[in-house]
Amino acid sequence: MRVGIVMLGLGYVLSQFYRAFLAVLAPVLGADIGVTPAELADASGLWFLVFALMQIPVGLALDAGGPRRTTALLLGVCGGGGAALFALAQGPGLISVAMVLIGIGCSPVLMAAFYIFARLFTPAVFGTLAGLMIGIGSLGNLGAALPMSLAVEAFGWRETVAGLAVLTLLAAAGIWRWVQDPPRVVPQAGDGSFLDVLRAPALWAIFVMLFVGYVPAAGIRGLWAGPYFAQVFGSDAAQIGIITLIMGMAMVVGNIAYGPLDRVFGTRKWVVLVGNLLGTGCLVALWWQPAPGLWTACALIAAVGLLGVSFPLLMAHGRAFFPPHLVGRGVTLLNLFGIGGVGVFQMLSGRVHTAALSDAATPAAAFGTLFGFFALVLAAGCLVYAFSRDRLD
Repeated sequence: MRVGIVMLGLGYVLSQFYRAFLAVLAPVLGADIGVTPAELADASGLWFLVFALMQIPVGLALDAGGPRRTTALLLGVCGGGGAALFALAQGPGLISVAMVLIGIGCSPVLMAAFYIFARLFTPAVFGTLAGLMIGIGSLGNLGAALPMSLAVEAFGWRETVAGLAVLTLLAAAGIWRWVQDPPRVVPQAGDGSFLDVLRAPALWAIFVMLFVGYVPAAGIRGLWAGPYFAQVFGSDAAQIGIITLIMGMAMVVGNIAYGPLDRVFGTRKWVVLVGNLLGTGCLVALWWQPAPGLWTACALIAAVGLLGVSFPLLMAHGRAFFPPHLVGRGVTLLNLFGIGGVGVFQMLSGRVHTAALSDAATPAAAFGTLFGFFALVLAAGCLVYAFSRDRLD
């Protein structure tokens, strides 16, 4: 099982990579096949939306068939196939279709690991293990920054993405070979539906925070960092790679750090709330002054990445409210809200930015409006989450 968890970790590295690599590819895709940032925002949003919608069938499949077959088949067929299609794309339509397939392929990987953690380990360490897995997976975030830009310059974007398709197939094969399914828990009659999870009022505020908490970090790192630094500061591909690498490293640190903080401070709710309020402050600063200088802007978006990855602790907070036979459905429903929000607001962000530009605003002012949009969304989530019930076990 140790090797199996390593294989799931590799799969999640790829999942993190695919959700972030458009930021680096945006300039070259625009120059080569004419894809605009707004069209890439839609493609990125579709990845997150389909990823989120897949959590319902994935949850059923994890409880019914186990993580091994569920993950290996989807990652291999849809993830590998989608990456291959991306490498052949000639316009925004195929880019979007490819991102949909990749989103389906990546959808079970993290939840398969969470399912194993929830079934084989105590609830007290779930947040730490979840944070560690997400932190390891965030190496994909780093790979989608400077290494991706260097690979594209050296080999071309089509050849680089084709290589990723092969790597995805190898990861799926490793999961099929080494992941072992935990013993199945058979629910009692009448139990085991998604409605059973939704009926718990204690989860509702957590759902709201999950829906918006990852939106700014994922949106900026996954897409908007590239156009922002190119249009406002004149950054080239190499500099964008360095800046997104810095933000990616901040997100790795944040993912690993958030996990054990509940045991350090004796609370999950207040660690999440304070962290996201600080992240809101960074976004407000970028809203107020969208062109504060290259490295000041870099520091602020890195802080957004560091503070905006409370996802593992929110998952642990929600996990504490449902029983063993609902683990598969429960964690995937939580993930649906966490990833679905990114999809919805990523697509909205493209429209916000386009509308701001149509008002004859400068590029800096348009991005200021975009950061303000992210700040308001996150602040609203914090307000609702402030009324949640804390729980550690």
